[in-house]
Amino acid sequence: MIEHGKCRCKVRLSGSDGFRGLYMDKKVSGTVEMTAAMIISGTIGWFVVVSGQPVLDVVFWRCVFGAATLLAVCAAMGLLRGAITLRLLALAALGGVAIVINWLLLFISYSHASISISTAVYNTQPFMLVGLGAVFFSERLTLNKLTWLAIAFGGMLLIVLAQPGAADGGSNYLAGILMALGAAFFYAVAAIIAKKLAGTPPHLIALVQVCVGMLMLAPFAHLSALPSDIGTWSILVTVGVVHTGLMYILLYGAIQKLPTYLTGSLSFIYPIVAIAVDFLAFGHRLQLSQLAGAAAILIAAAGMNLGWSLWKPKVQMQ
Repeated sequence: MIEHGKCRCKVRLSGSDGFRGLYMDKKVSGTVEMTAAMIISGTIGWFVVVSGQPVLDVVFWRCVFGAATLLAVCAAMGLLRGAITLRLLALAALGGVAIVINWLLLFISYSHASISISTAVYNTQPFMLVGLGAVFFSERLTLNKLTWLAIAFGGMLLIVLAQPGAADGGSNYLAGILMALGAAFFYAVAAIIAKKLAGTPPHLIALVQVCVGMLMLAPFAHLSALPSDIGTWSILVTVGVVHTGLMYILLYGAIQKLPTYLTGSLSFIYPIVAIAVDFLAFGHRLQLSQLAGAAAILIAAAGMNLGWSLWKPKVQMQ
């Protein structure tokens, strides 16, 4: 309502304008959430490295503090009442095994091939998904997908054939790359399993996964030799609460609000942040061939995620 002197005028938004405003609000908030989630993900390598703890212990405590955070969130959202079935538990637990192995392999790869290289190689996930989709769901491999796969494979070759720095042994460098590839594969396995849980609240799936991780790793964690300084505990709590609990909440909130193409676009903030953190915190510079390989993988992954087409469709003559 607008008042001017004694005249009062009512201004109403049409239905389409109202929906457009609501959509824009969701799009803006979703973009902010997705950006924050990707920035948080991009910094996890720094926390893992500076914690000074065995990777197995880092992942265990990530699961412990992540589970506490997600349990509180799921309880507040009322997701624990009647939503858990035996099928959900079985599938989510299987996905949890894959996610935990994914974390272990990725974190170990940091010390062999650097955060930058590991993150770039880890972004071959879309191609792992395409391969698994072709095998288990008979999804068609198009010429466009095969082209992006070939570009990513070329990027992989550039990274593998690069001469690692003096601090990295050749075998360790290759082991780091293989571990990052393994991490990408198990992430794709977890994503395929998650497809079977369509319609299940993602926060609940994440809670089951981290609980499974806690049970998996408890027998192997060094619980008799706990960290004694508050600095290490603060890092472990941050990895669990922020990089797991908060990150999942932001990520799933964004996915529910954003169109697929925008989610895919913003996901590439993660490797960019990780490479920048690796350079700023640890001084790791990518060689020209490594940089070209990483760029090829990320561009190919973007093309796959966003549906970019390299081939013009054939025009049929009438």
